[in-house]
Amino acid sequence: MNIIIDECVPSIVKRGLPHRMIRTVQEMGWSGIKNGDLLRLVVTEFDVFITSDKNLRHQQNLTSFDLTVILLPSNQVPLIKALLPKLDEALSQIGKSRFIEI
Repeated sequence: MNIIIDECVPSIVKRGLPHRMIRTVQEMGWSGIKNGDLLRLVVTEFDVFITSDKNLRHQQNLTSFDLTVILLPSNQVPLIKALLPKLDEALSQIGKSRFIEI
């Protein structure tokens, strides 16, 4: 499973889940690309997109993308760090669900 984190997500997600193959939007050279264009790029190489952008599901028709989106409740590092086990569990159980809110 190939996973990418949005540029609004702290890098603690990547560092905190070293057993997962996680890339960042910045590593891909996609910083500053807006949601629709970004999602079209993401689906070409990734299975899971992790974001904290609460507006994403209202601004984009996520069902049109062959991608699972995981929405984090915040981008605050202490909260995200505490949620890493829950995020890892969600990644382990990805199946038919195309949108997961942590």
